Amino acid sequence: MKDYYKILDINKSASEEEIKKAFRKLAHKYHPDKSGGDEKKFKEINEAYQVLSNKEKKAQYDKYGKVFEGTAGPGAGGFDFSQKPFSSGFGFEFDSTAFGDMADLGDIFDAFFEGMGVKQKRKTYRRGADIEIVQEITLEEAYYGTIKELRYRTEIKCDKCEGRGYDVKAGLEKCLTCGGQGEIKESRKTFFGDFTQVRQCKECFGTGQIPKKTCEKCRGLGKVGGERVIKLEILPGVQSDQIIHIKAAGEAGERGAEGGDLYVRIRVKPHLIFKREFNDLYIKKEVDLLDVLLGSKIELPTISGKKISMEIPHDFDLHHNLKIPNEGMLHFGGKDRGSLIVEMSIKTPKKISSKVKDLLEELKKELGK
Repeated sequence: MKDYYKILDINKSASEEEIKKAFRKLAHKYHPDKSGGDEKKFKEINEAYQVLSNKEKKAQYDKYGKVFEGTAGPGAGGFDFSQKPFSSGFGFEFDSTAFGDMADLGDIFDAFFEGMGVKQKRKTYRRGADIEIVQEITLEEAYYGTIKELRYRTEIKCDKCEGRGYDVKAGLEKCLTCGGQGEIKESRKTFFGDFTQVRQCKECFGTGQIPKKTCEKCRGLGKVGGERVIKLEILPGVQSDQIIHIKAAGEAGERGAEGGDLYVRIRVKPHLIFKREFNDLYIKKEVDLLDVLLGSKIELPTISGKKISMEIPHDFDLHHNLKIPNEGMLHFGGKDRGSLIVEMSIKTPKKISSKVKDLLEELKKELGK
């Protein structure tokens, strides 16, 4: 039995939109008319989508592991698609479920035509890929803000040809394949009628010109493997897992095309003293019982490095936390700070003398009055 969920690379709980998105992505990738396309794989993807995008068929498939066609068989009227596939004229054959739900044809045709370049604008060169890296910082660096030097391997612009992919001095000449137009028109007769398709010229990559001498270093791509170094400013108050987007700092594009973007995911390391919850900082403080009873002052560290002292309120309940305003993290992009939250616990002596015990008994009687 075919696993349609596995074919579309989705979970059984996927929504209608997720099913459609997965189908479009895979259909575009494996379209038989594309370079690297796979006709068999494309037909499998189409078959899976026809079942999973139809509520009734999906319910049958989930329950029985197959679909029972009740209206598309012989004698049902119209075409009989159950006997054998028929040619679409696109270089592949429709599966027997191709017309199971006419409402889905728009999605299928979109994928077909996207794969053939009809809907998409022609791109002369390929944009560079986006890159994501992780940058770790300390809680102190998140408090004050910091500047980090990032080094990462990627495709960078070729310095010999300055990203052009050819020897500028040798120059260019008209592409004979497309006659200098940069594109080639092709007409096809299909089951649905005649289609005229415009393809980018593979010889000149859509420019209408080809170099007389290709760059030896990058072999005409305009980019080579290398290391990119950039300085990243991280603002105060940045949260862990926050992403910083840097335009055109990713992989270099082909032959001077737009570079990809860099996405830096910030990871704030755990701290030995403070625990962060949004903009508040939590600290645990162990205090003596007598300090609590006497309302003594206690000293507390802060993330800024300074120390502060505060009195323990006489009516303080140890089940509650003490809050010190404006000693937490800065709100990212703002001016307000969070609080320092003190979680206190009582420290009791391991051993007490008989004299101390007598004093405590006297204290107990006094407090009882």
